[in-house]
Amino acid sequence: MPDSAVSRLEARLSELAGGSVELERPSDAAHGDYATNVAMQLAPVRKQSPRELGEELAGAAAGLEEVERAEVAGPGFVNLWLAPSWYGDALGEILEAGTEYGAGWAEPRQRIQVEMVSANPTGPVTVASARNGAYGDSVARLLSFAGHAVEREYYYNDAGAQMERFRESVEAIRRGEEPAEDGYRGDYVVELARQEGDPVPKMLEQIEATLERFRIHFDSWGLQSKLERRLPEFLPRLDTYEKDGALWARSSAYGDEDDRVLVRSHEKGGTPTYRAADVVYLADKLERGFDRAIYVLGADHHGTRRWYAAIARMLGYDPERVEVLIYQLVHLIRGGEQTRISKRRGDVVFLDELMDEVGVDAARWFLVNRGPDQTIDVDVDLAAERTVKNPVYYVQYAHARIAGIRRNAGDAEVSAQVPAEPAVEERELVKRLAELPTLAAEAAERRGPQAIPTYAIRVADDFHRFYDRHRVLESEQQAFRLGLCTATQAVIARCLDLVGVEAPERM
Repeated sequence: MPDSAVSRLEARLSELAGGSVELERPSDAAHGDYATNVAMQLAPVRKQSPRELGEELAGAAAGLEEVERAEVAGPGFVNLWLAPSWYGDALGEILEAGTEYGAGWAEPRQRIQVEMVSANPTGPVTVASARNGAYGDSVARLLSFAGHAVEREYYYNDAGAQMERFRESVEAIRRGEEPAEDGYRGDYVVELARQEGDPVPKMLEQIEATLERFRIHFDSWGLQSKLERRLPEFLPRLDTYEKDGALWARSSAYGDEDDRVLVRSHEKGGTPTYRAADVVYLADKLERGFDRAIYVLGADHHGTRRWYAAIARMLGYDPERVEVLIYQLVHLIRGGEQTRISKRRGDVVFLDELMDEVGVDAARWFLVNRGPDQTIDVDVDLAAERTVKNPVYYVQYAHARIAGIRRNAGDAEVSAQVPAEPAVEERELVKRLAELPTLAAEAAERRGPQAIPTYAIRVADDFHRFYDRHRVLESEQQAFRLGLCTATQAVIARCLDLVGVEAPERM
């Protein structure tokens, strides 16, 4: 875990306690700056009462230079009030690190691929696929922040029945006919029909442009048709058998729920299934030297997690190198009711339309601010608002407000020198900023970027509370308060970047 003022204090207290200490912030500031229940955890082992052990630890903790006083509360909680010097150290390291505060903690550092979106190029990126991208890209940003070398890949099918239906739909429009009943419709199909040649490359260009606008840049693009050609070299390495004329992988013997068809029977064309392409694609990823391959998939791919692990085992790879992240659906809400805003097609909403309506920042924020295991309801009306009711605007406003303060301050001194008696709001803000290293590390480890927007709102809350009650410029504590503002701006900017949102200097 990352080094920080909080983790160093935990380490010193752990030495005193003879056991692992985790500090928590009490909900009531009257109970101290931090508290620990380590005395209650260690009491049975030490054969002492929690209260007695807590008194011992409080006495020892009070001797630390970082601790102003320590008290025991309740059955054995140790409450700590920290010295101004601790706040100065914490603020100083944030100012020194800037937007890199809390970065680079990963050990060992890995080369990681995050494959995301990967929708077939039969139409523009939908909002459902956009959640895949927002989630996957934020995980990638967190892993990069941790210190890993991360690459993003988009994998797509450029052949097969679905792609042929798409091409045939475009050709039908070119001939002045309606596409087949199971074909593709919409203004985008008409637009493609006006252009000559294969519509697939053109659709891919549009997809890439949309995702670049959404602030997702792909380092590589995987092609199913290209990978399928390598299938013969992998089949001998798999545990397979024939049944009903088809070739099956005995994946249930390797942890999967069922066996899977790899090559269809001659009656069904004798062609490889997409499961066969999965085999080649997984091996291709690991052969390229990635220590970890992360797939981001929708809720209808739950069974795929075990399938990928089974492939890895059959091919002799460590299944721990393969990770599948699953996310739930997205609903758009307008006027309190589920809605569709597409003008070009009635049954889907395209990402470009959502970005046109609410902006890129709000689209990124609202598609990542809930855990992947939860369905997201995006309030389109709220997301489009440019007021502090909109959470992304509220956090950005705090950043812009600080930028304005710093502009007005010019080249005035910025200091981490804490006054002898810092105000409650100043202490609370420093403690909140000091949470970033641990919080970002946990979000990366849990693949849970939704923790970042929640934290950013709390930082903005604490900053606004501080700023509303304490003058910064032309105050006796100007240098310190400018330092506090500068550190807050750096933390907010990093939080916004981790979820792909811009940090504006003016609003």
